Amino acid sequence: MEGLSQLILTIQEVRRNLNKRLKIHGIILTMYDKRNKHAQSVEDDVRENLGDLVFETVIPRNVRLSEASSYALPAVIYDQKCSGALAYQKLAAEILQRQEKIRF
Repeated sequence: MEGLSQLILTIQEVRRNLNKRLKIHGIILTMYDKRNKHAQSVEDDVRENLGDLVFETVIPRNVRLSEASSYALPAVIYDQKCSGALAYQKLAAEILQRQEKIRF
């Protein structure tokens, strides 16, 4: 949460001084462990404060994602059926859908 707060402040500063048109396309919750009450609390707080900016898709904490990065491979190539890779595929579809709404 602290990092997200700092990022938002930085974006506001950039808008003020460098690029008034800079926009946040969305916030992605990553390394999410639904068994962890703290993760659920953070998600609730982020969604409450940032609303529609937060993507519906969350990326779970997943060993196969860590393994993929250690082999320098995208998760969808390393193990396209693991929960992390499936979540990233779902997120990609959500991003494209959001982009279409912005375009029209």
